[in-house]
Amino acid sequence: MVPQTLDKLVESAKGVRGKRVAVAAAADLPVLRALQMAVRAGFAEPVLIGEAEKIKQLAEEIGFDISGFELINMINPAEAAIKAVSVVKSGDARILMKGLVATAPLLKAVLDKEHGLRKREVLSHFALVQTVYYHKLLGITDAAMNILPGVEEKADIIQNAVEVFHALGNMNPKVAVVGPLEVVNEKIKSTADAPLLKEMAKNGRITGCMVDGPFAIDNAVSAEAARHKGITSEVAGDADILLAPGLDAGNILYKSLMFLSDGRSAAIITGAMAPIVLTSRADSEESKLYSLALASLL
Repeated sequence: MVPQTLDKLVESAKGVRGKRVAVAAAADLPVLRALQMAVRAGFAEPVLIGEAEKIKQLAEEIGFDISGFELINMINPAEAAIKAVSVVKSGDARILMKGLVATAPLLKAVLDKEHGLRKREVLSHFALVQTVYYHKLLGITDAAMNILPGVEEKADIIQNAVEVFHALGNMNPKVAVVGPLEVVNEKIKSTADAPLLKEMAKNGRITGCMVDGPFAIDNAVSAEAARHKGITSEVAGDADILLAPGLDAGNILYKSLMFLSDGRSAAIITGAMAPIVLTSRADSEESKLYSLALASLL
């Protein structure tokens, strides 16, 4: 079963040993602190790639003993990203983590056709969110990668998220296609895409889940709101995954939960050959730890 809280997610990850994490440009204090917590919890073994002397200095500042871990000296962050991807590609690590390197060069290395980690055509951002305002952990996608996905891209984004839930033990997650209203309006693409995505789930283009929509956000997460509007659906009010219409809506929804409520999250990039921990510098060390725990369980 999917853990009920993010702390329980970390507890579950403690049973997973030997998950090596290739860290691109690891001379980053918040990243090193998160790795330190993950090492103490027993579910991460970092491969630290970047400016070696700076990494050692920062690790010493926080009392993080890195003497037992592989340290690869690379001054250029983009080259460190390429090296980190190659370590994962070779099987010497199972997780890729972003350090003090811009997202663009890291993803360029990930998406390289010959040496990268592409598995599915579409990579997507997935966040597992905990809030007291919902009765279980809630998946939100995509809040960081795909700007205006078409219906085929949305199908891949759903499949990426579904694979996460399968790995966590939910073999038939409920996917809500959300937008501004719960009826199809051809002028509003999010609502027009919903019946197409439902059909894709029926004909096998999307597998391993229930897909329904369109839903406004209230009837996707509130059974009372769904009843009030006369919506009959196994997904309404009990969604496991919310598929956002695009990056604008997904990012605003995700960050609203983080900064305007009590939201906490684990976030990764999915759709590659290995999970990618690509957190923002604004994310807390706790969030980075949760993200590492989620990646380790995949």
